[in-house]
Amino acid sequence: MANETKNSAELTYVKKKKKLAPFEIFNYILFVIVGLIILVPIWKVLVDSLDAQSAYSFRLFPKRFSLAGYGVILTTEALYRPFLISIITTLGGTFLGLLLSTLGAYVLIQFEMPGRNFFAYFLLFTMIFSGGMIPEYLVMRKLGIINTLWVIIFKHGMNVYNLVLMRNFFEGIPASLFEAAEIDGCSPMGIFFKIVLPLSKAALASIGLMYAVEAWNDYTNFKIYVTDSTLVNFQYKLRNLIMDGDMPNTTASISQNMMFNAAVMSAIIPFMLIYPFCQKYFVQGVNVGAVKE
Repeated sequence: MANETKNSAELTYVKKKKKLAPFEIFNYILFVIVGLIILVPIWKVLVDSLDAQSAYSFRLFPKRFSLAGYGVILTTEALYRPFLISIITTLGGTFLGLLLSTLGAYVLIQFEMPGRNFFAYFLLFTMIFSGGMIPEYLVMRKLGIINTLWVIIFKHGMNVYNLVLMRNFFEGIPASLFEAAEIDGCSPMGIFFKIVLPLSKAALASIGLMYAVEAWNDYTNFKIYVTDSTLVNFQYKLRNLIMDGDMPNTTASISQNMMFNAAVMSAIIPFMLIYPFCQKYFVQGVNVGAVKE
């Protein structure tokens, strides 16, 4: 009898717990509406990129399915070359950014290092007061890297904000691990590679994703530092393709609308595929450093 009463009470508690409050219902409805506002335009672009029968009205599915738009991008040098350049600058800028951020952050958590606070405040100062666009351009020209992909990679590698974030992640690692590694005779660089980096997968994934998205969507740096039309990235080419009608010479008999939409989806799809795999680490990265020993 007592067990039945207990089970009945638990069932009543669960039913009450499952009952949604008005504010939660409002949140669900709001997020569904926002999700549709975001997804419907993307779905239309995707459908139009696969529809050989051009139409400006909204369709749920292609009327005449075709991959010719994507085929043009893969076979036309004026389109696939900027796409490859976007991949190169994204990988190079992300690698360099993570390299400088991790090494710089590791140096800034060495509490016994002389001048540590000075370097930390010096870097923070550059976040508030920068040299400006013209001095940066003059420096890049003096280095002789204008009109090369190196200037784009270097620009994405210099991000003090991500360095500060990485330092905060590293400070969340228990100090006892560093002390134990030192007692075992591990060198500072050994601690970095064997202790710090393996424990910072979430930080590397989240900050690396920030670097990659910024590099992939870059337009301004190519506009300022690159004048050679053969060295522009896909975002720059996409802007010229849609806004200026810079259509490449192609023998494919497809509509401009289909080609435009295929180009837009080609710029979106890579990170649509990457995000689901990085989501777990990205969420963990937001919480790293929240609890310290």
